[in-house]
Amino acid sequence: MGRILCLDVGDKRIGIALSDPMRLIASPHSVYTRVGYTPDCKHILNLYQQNKCDLVVSGLPKNMDGSIGFQAEKVMAFCEKLKEAGMEVVFQDERLSTVAAHDALIEGGMRRDGRKGTVDKVAAAVILQQYLDKNR
Repeated sequence: MGRILCLDVGDKRIGIALSDPMRLIASPHSVYTRVGYTPDCKHILNLYQQNKCDLVVSGLPKNMDGSIGFQAEKVMAFCEKLKEAGMEVVFQDERLSTVAAHDALIEGGMRRDGRKGTVDKVAAAVILQQYLDKNR
């Protein structure tokens, strides 16, 4: 059983988190600044292979009423490219994950200017931990 790579896909950045090999704990990994579909997919594929992952969990930004909106459709289109590259992709509802990440960073004493470069990978870790807990 391989690790799980988790993505918090945004228009400008992708927050990235990884599970431990036992799939119990999610850890923030990095924030990738988007360039375009092809280089973005290549970067994710490289991470997937380097970390011996066998699953990608992507946050799905549903509307607060649970419906699929424009942003969720963009995330699903990007993830379709990942599937075409040979990765298995599943979705995890990510509503309020960024809020939880901001709250955690504030509680940890991180200043506002430091949170901008960190919040996306922490949000990815929140999404992944929710997925791990749900599927344990």
